[in-house]
Amino acid sequence: MNPPRPPFDSPHDPRSRRGDTPRPTGPPDSAAAARQRVCELLLRAGVGLDSVMAADALLVTSELVTNAIRHGGGITHFRADVAGDVLRLAVGDANPRLPVPRTGTAENPGGFGWPLIRRLSDHVACDARPDGKTITTALRLA
Repeated sequence: MNPPRPPFDSPHDPRSRRGDTPRPTGPPDSAAAARQRVCELLLRAGVGLDSVMAADALLVTSELVTNAIRHGGGITHFRADVAGDVLRLAVGDANPRLPVPRTGTAENPGGFGWPLIRRLSDHVACDARPDGKTITTALRLA
């Protein structure tokens, strides 16, 4: 008798490392869904999820997606790929205003995400358009 297999979409399913897991279509609807996609990508690239590089990549993913949802009117597109030893993330939203650093207050807490994205990423680019913007980051994985 075979032991039960993990769910097909589980990061522990060996099929997800072979690249034959069905790819989600459309942008993720939450930071958790975006992190799951990046986790699967990192595993396929041979990056351990317990590494500092993976933690940084997942934090940047969370912040980009959360900011798009919270401040950008929702995610319009999402791309994550690995080229060589670089993870590239691109998150688009419906707000053309570029992010600006801010200091949180007791009445309006926060303001940590954008500085974290800039500090942890090796490269950050913002492309504003009349219908929204795309923020693209690059993070070294080695």
